[in-house]
Amino acid sequence: MPNMPRPVWWKDGVKFECQQSGKCCVSRGGYGFVYLTLADRKRMATHLGLKLSVFQKEYCGKTDGFFHLKEEATRTQCMFLKGAGCSIYEARPTQCRTWPFWPENMSAKAWSLEVASFCPGVGKGNGVDVNRIRKDLNSQIDAESKY
Repeated sequence: MPNMPRPVWWKDGVKFECQQSGKCCVSRGGYGFVYLTLADRKRMATHLGLKLSVFQKEYCGKTDGFFHLKEEATRTQCMFLKGAGCSIYEARPTQCRTWPFWPENMSAKAWSLEVASFCPGVGKGNGVDVNRIRKDLNSQIDAESKY
């Protein structure tokens, strides 16, 4: 399990507000699995009015023992992205709920060079306080232990 990043540069929070661009739902090369915990799969199945087994068969793949949303070679975006919005927003997976506050994004370098390069929400809005960042980081770290 990854360690909680130390709040050095983000100790006073960060200016971030989702712009609903959908850019975080589009692959930027490499692999881009959206991993799913059992709780994620149940929530999504319920939202779609499906039994868990049907949801998993229709929407999930499994790689190295870990469930994830199916990917297709011809698709570069999440199957639930419609326009610039998530069609299952209320039931979206933990990985999506906690974006961009993932452990690997919370170094100053990763935030300023990688996240800010494609996410238009960086630097916008009133900001996100350190407690919300910690909560999202903890949720993502906890989910990673359950994939």
